[in-house]
Amino acid sequence: MIAPEIVERTLAVALSRGGDFAEVFAEDRASVSARLDDGRVEELATGRSRGAGIRVVRGETTGFAHTADLSERGLAAAAEAAAAASTESGAAAQVAALPDAPRGPEGSGVAILPETVSKDAKVALLQRADVAARERSGAIRQVSAAYADGRRRILVANSDGAFAEDDQVRTRFMVTAVAEGDTGLHTGTEAPGRTLGFEIFDEIDPEEVARIAADRALTLLSARPAPSGRLPVVLKRGAGGVLFHEACGHGLEADLVRRDASVFRGRVGERVASPLVTVVDDGSYGREWGTFAIDDEGTPARRNVLIEDGVLTDYMWDLVRARAAGRPSSGNGRRETYRHLPMVRMTNTYLLPGAATPDDIIGDTEYGLYCVALGGGQVNTATGDFVFGVTEAYLIEDGQITEPVRAAQLIGNGSDALRLVDAVGDDFDTWAGTCGKEGQGVPVSSGQPTLRVAELTVGGTAS
Repeated sequence: MIAPEIVERTLAVALSRGGDFAEVFAEDRASVSARLDDGRVEELATGRSRGAGIRVVRGETTGFAHTADLSERGLAAAAEAAAAASTESGAAAQVAALPDAPRGPEGSGVAILPETVSKDAKVALLQRADVAARERSGAIRQVSAAYADGRRRILVANSDGAFAEDDQVRTRFMVTAVAEGDTGLHTGTEAPGRTLGFEIFDEIDPEEVARIAADRALTLLSARPAPSGRLPVVLKRGAGGVLFHEACGHGLEADLVRRDASVFRGRVGERVASPLVTVVDDGSYGREWGTFAIDDEGTPARRNVLIEDGVLTDYMWDLVRARAAGRPSSGNGRRETYRHLPMVRMTNTYLLPGAATPDDIIGDTEYGLYCVALGGGQVNTATGDFVFGVTEAYLIEDGQITEPVRAAQLIGNGSDALRLVDAVGDDFDTWAGTCGKEGQGVPVSSGQPTLRVAELTVGGTAS
């Protein structure tokens, strides 16, 4: 993407006014998206962007500039701007010699690059999904199907001598169905995604995605209003991953900890969860939505145990905060594009499976709520308080899953929920999504086995 000698000279310019650390982040991004609404192609778009961000750090001050001009002249101009913004003149750090070539994977590691597949073939997947959703019932009134793929090639170099690159390919498929009945209109959605190419459709069947979305909407037609009160809540495998991502994961990010915006500040070594709970963040995990070879600061992806058997063991770190703390980065420095500064972000965050079977967990619950899918929510990371909508749920009565319920909310506190986990299943699944933080969105996944929280506040509308 950029020759090593140009990168090295750009870093030297970035440090020319004095600085402790300088970094070049270059990105080449391409994408395709398509959307089908009620059998008609409403959108078919391609996108392409290239550019670089230059960062200079001196003490507590950071200067940053970005450019779409990847010539040496354009990079030097951005480096000068970042240097000028970082601090007043001072002694400049030396640029460590870079390797002759960047370290990184050979190619994307995918079997079928989406860019080699015709747009007609991608639209055909949407049409198949539309038919499959409508075949579930005449009550399905609207179907929307969307396809998206993206290829992101990055190069990261810094004055410490790091020089690495990555080639990230992601593909996602989403179906939303709307059912109409006596209780009004109800919506169901399913949206799997992986860090894979077009071969994702060897694992994911578009018709099955559509059927899940349609059935979710149809189930709500006969659902009764959800109960209210403090109840045991069983979260189906994968369904509760987003809850723990939002309610607990953000509080384990070192930048929020440092700003005293985390309920977990100063608690390393303390018990913060049930002994059944082990939480991991792992950017190298499988081909999940948040998987990569290097983070956006050039640090190799790694498996980080955050909570082990209920004890807080570490936070997630980016490079700059780790340098200030005299420790290595955990590979959690991420940014949306080259136009953004990196910050501490999750990757694939999940709770490890336990020993119980899902059937045993449900059978041991006299009365409670069984959550299959969660929607959006709000979280206060400083306190851990959260509210989440539930998009598919059922009552548990006498150890059996019975009637579907609608309009439920889960209300609680992340720390309390971790401590109240009293059963963890031996199964596992993940959820793919986009995590927003300070105006930036990055792909992440979260996951968990079937588990039970002994008590959460359920906000329902049943009288």
